[in-house]
Amino acid sequence: MIQAVIRPEKLQEVIISLSKAGVQALTHLDATGRGRQKGIQVGAVRYEELAKAWLMVVVDDEDADRAMETIKIAARTGNPGDGKLFLSSLDEVRTIRTGQVERAAPGMESTGPTGPQG
Repeated sequence: MIQAVIRPEKLQEVIISLSKAGVQALTHLDATGRGRQKGIQVGAVRYEELAKAWLMVVVDDEDADRAMETIKIAARTGNPGDGKLFLSSLDEVRTIRTGQVERAAPGMESTGPTGPQG
């Protein structure tokens, strides 16, 4: 799973770029946060937390590098606050409606609604 925290003004560009790269499914949340800069100073006003877009994208292992590079290119402005990418593995993903295991860690069997059998 790739999690990306990006500038909200780059969200549509990232979604379009992912789609062109063959990544259709994603989850987007509006978020606020700050990075190492601890916010920004605009005149006399200090903004501690800034608007961000948080994306969660699940891809096959062999597609992870390409998807991360796509996000990086589309989200980059070259200025501080462009965001972060996080890559993590998933042990198991199940469809709520059917209980079907869609992806499983290496060595786990995908056997339908009841999951791995041992």
